[in-house]
Amino acid sequence: MGKRILYVEDDEDTRNLVKEILEKEGYEVATACNGKECLSSLEKEKPDLLLLDMMLPDMSGWDIFNKILSYGRRYRVEHRIHDKTPFVRVAFLSVIPISKERLIKLREYGVLDYIMKPFDKEDLIGRINRILTE
Repeated sequence: MGKRILYVEDDEDTRNLVKEILEKEGYEVATACNGKECLSSLEKEKPDLLLLDMMLPDMSGWDIFNKILSYGRRYRVEHRIHDKTPFVRVAFLSVIPISKERLIKLREYGVLDYIMKPFDKEDLIGRINRILTE
C-alpha cells in the first residue's frame, strides 16, 4: 500500500493533473477542492502528506495549516506528547511567490516544502518523494 496524500486545490485541471502524476508514482491520492472539504477529509483519509494550495475559495492554505496546528496542539496536550510538529506532514503547492525569509518562517512552523506553480513534473515528484521518505 502506497503512502497517502491529500491534495487540496480548487482548480480542477491542476487537481487532476497532480493526482495523476502522483498516482503514477505509486501514491494513493485523495483530493479536496476547498478548505472545508479538506478539514473534513483529514480524519477519514489519514494522509501521510497534506499538499495545500495557498489560494482556496473559502479559506487560505495558511488558515488550514493554522487549524491543523491548533488541532495538533490540543491533541498533544490531551495525550501528553511534547513534540511540536504538526500531526500531518504539510507542503504547499502554490502560484504565490514567497521570500526566503518567509520560507524559513514556514519551516519553523513545520511546513516541509513550498513548491511553486507552474512546477516541473520531475521536481515535484522528487520533492514529494523526499518529504515522504524522511
